[in-house]
Amino acid sequence: MVAAVVLFVEEPIGVEEPNGVTEAAKVPEQRGGELLDAAVRYAEERHWDVCPGTWLKAVAGTEECSCGDAACTSPGAHPTGPDWASRSTGSGAAARRMWSEHPRASILLPTGRTFDAIEVPEAAGFLALARLERMGLPLGPVTHTPDRRMFFLVLPGAAAKVDELVRRLGWQAAAIDLVGRGDGHCLTGPPSRVGGRGAVQWARRPTPANRWLPDAEEIIGPLAYACARETADARARPS
Repeated sequence: MVAAVVLFVEEPIGVEEPNGVTEAAKVPEQRGGELLDAAVRYAEERHWDVCPGTWLKAVAGTEECSCGDAACTSPGAHPTGPDWASRSTGSGAAARRMWSEHPRASILLPTGRTFDAIEVPEAAGFLALARLERMGLPLGPVTHTPDRRMFFLVLPGAAAKVDELVRRLGWQAAAIDLVGRGDGHCLTGPPSRVGGRGAVQWARRPTPANRWLPDAEEIIGPLAYACARETADARARPS
């Protein structure tokens, strides 16, 4: 894949950065216009593919997922059907059209295209983020979900290498809850809401400085160490 070099002035996407890396940025109450603007900017400024997902709708005084499943495990923040990948677009004009039709639709960001993601638990993610920044290692954007998961954006192809990279460090990726997300998966992009749990946020927002993503090898050490430490601490806690 050959990336085009585009020179332009870009304002940061999303919400304000957190103070340090101890907590995710606060997100205002979600509005349809915010989702449309964010989706268009992801496509136009980051050259990411985007796809509208489900949304939350008011039913009898509560919010339910547009899919209609009362037991939905990710209300308002999952694909609307099996064809979601083929409907994804990198066109800002197409994104504007799709979110104009469904302004409250969540933003899905397909992995395996312009980026892969390394998924880790929240506690391990913030520990690794602080360490990576202290070490001056390259970092891309990082999302933080209401389900207390963090996704570190890396170059495509990372998902296929994660298990082997972690094994070389002396751990099993599944055992320390570190997961590579690549082709066939998607992330929920900020500021999409997940039911009543809250909104997906940027723990490290997209900026011109992190336009070029790191390879998995560059950040896997601190991520695996943090996950292994969190796993060991969790086992040591009294049940």
